[in-house]
Amino acid sequence: MNTEKELERREEAKKPVLEVHNLKSYYQSRDGEVPAVDGVDLTLYPGEIVGIVGESGCGKSTVVRSLMGLMDPVTSRREAGTALFEDKDLFQLSEKELCKVRGKGISMIFQNPLSALDPVYTIGNQIVEILKNHERITDKEARERAIELLRQVNIPSPELRLNQYPHELSGGMQQRVVIAIALACNPKILIADEPTTALDVTVQAQILALIRELRDRLNIAVILITHNMGVVAAICDRMFVMYGGVVVEEGRCEEIFSKPWHPYTRGLLAAIPSIDEDKETLYTIPGQVDALKAPVNFCRFQKRCSYACSKCREEEPELSGEDGHLSRCWVFSGSDDLEQAKVVAP
Repeated sequence: MNTEKELERREEAKKPVLEVHNLKSYYQSRDGEVPAVDGVDLTLYPGEIVGIVGESGCGKSTVVRSLMGLMDPVTSRREAGTALFEDKDLFQLSEKELCKVRGKGISMIFQNPLSALDPVYTIGNQIVEILKNHERITDKEARERAIELLRQVNIPSPELRLNQYPHELSGGMQQRVVIAIALACNPKILIADEPTTALDVTVQAQILALIRELRDRLNIAVILITHNMGVVAAICDRMFVMYGGVVVEEGRCEEIFSKPWHPYTRGLLAAIPSIDEDKETLYTIPGQVDALKAPVNFCRFQKRCSYACSKCREEEPELSGEDGHLSRCWVFSGSDDLEQAKVVAP
């Protein structure tokens, strides 16, 4: 029989830890405003890993930077949207209030660990600093906690590493330190922005395994930003495929990988190399990501899509579907169209 505490835990797990609705963030350019993020909805539950995937320039990082309040106010602005975290709208918080959330409620692992770490301070100083900023803790307790955090991310001899500088560590070790700093104050959400881009394949696998292990052990919700579909397949529960500042397909990973609906998603999957196929040339999606101007009144992928029709050039499709699997396309709306719409590499 389930205890009352266990029932409460299960009910809590059903509640979203983050709810983002109609997020719009625009960049300023000489030719006008660029809708880098143009109406994104995202729901995140405790203990799940959600991947946001797409080519560079599709708006992935802008989504999380908007949430964290890290957008440059000179060159960008948030046009609309709400982001509910712990019953508060992140976009309505002052900078002082947001600083209390960053690093404690929501933490972020940045793409380049060496640039994320301060080269003139030791690893220990940088971990202790964030602990002292967010927790009422003595120097001795902070140091002990720092050693435990390094041990938690599988760094050997943490007492020794605590007194080293970032340049004395390998790339994989630096990324583990960045993860340790992100975990310092027991956040509810961990955002990983391309956390394995600068790492070799072996270390990449170790970092992904570590993120999954931490999710399982600490029940942290994770948002993973990546352009690598293989990384999404390895650790994510759900995924959002972004193109031109909007989500073009979303759903559970196993469903999208087995039956992708949107032509862009199929193109990304077709571009993945396979050891089962002998090809001299890998498939590539024609064209490139364009910087669009607001407002957009056509399908954002239509210039690169071989299935585009006249309606695609005149009206933007809505995100629609069933059972949590959604797609934004006028021509193909679901699994019944898969065989007809199958992407074949040239």
